[in-house]
Amino acid sequence: MKPFMDEDFLLTTDSAARLYRDFAEPMPIYDYHNHLSAGEIFRNHRYENVGRLMLGGDHYKWRLMLADGADDGLIYRPTDDFAAFRAYAAALSRAPGNPLYHWTHLELKRAFGIDEVLNERSAPSVWERANEALAKDEYRCRGLIERFGVRVLCTTDDPVDDLDAHRALAAEDGFAPKVLPTFRPDRALGIEKP
Repeated sequence: MKPFMDEDFLLTTDSAARLYRDFAEPMPIYDYHNHLSAGEIFRNHRYENVGRLMLGGDHYKWRLMLADGADDGLIYRPTDDFAAFRAYAAALSRAPGNPLYHWTHLELKRAFGIDEVLNERSAPSVWERANEALAKDEYRCRGLIERFGVRVLCTTDDPVDDLDAHRALAAEDGFAPKVLPTFRPDRALGIEKP
């Protein structure tokens, strides 16, 4: 039986594998949309745990959790990061075929070398192994960005953001990826909300 999400995931022909390995894989990443904070990049943030890293600010994952019936207290201001991570793992196990299913497993495999299928039962083991890696310096924010060959990273910024962290990053030597702001007007569009 073929391993889950092996190196040839989605590469179903020899031509596809050759085109990916010889041309696409070595290319740098130009990331035009992500959920990173310029401040976290500037400070070279150390993620407290894999729940904060994977779920913090990721509204796609939040929507899956809400659709699965998770309490919104586990999403917007979680006081128990592991409970939030376990709720996401449970929701994910009921979402095969959803791109989040594959994205999450690719994140675990490529960032942490974890091949295990994430579900409610495996969540404690995945949590422990990922958090062990996150304690290492190379897993700080900048280390992860550089590790994946990111050349340009565009953060999603609020219209009233002062962009101080962007200015500080632009003035700094030694961090190769270019970090640029993009306009994310969600709060401005929902101005009537408290």
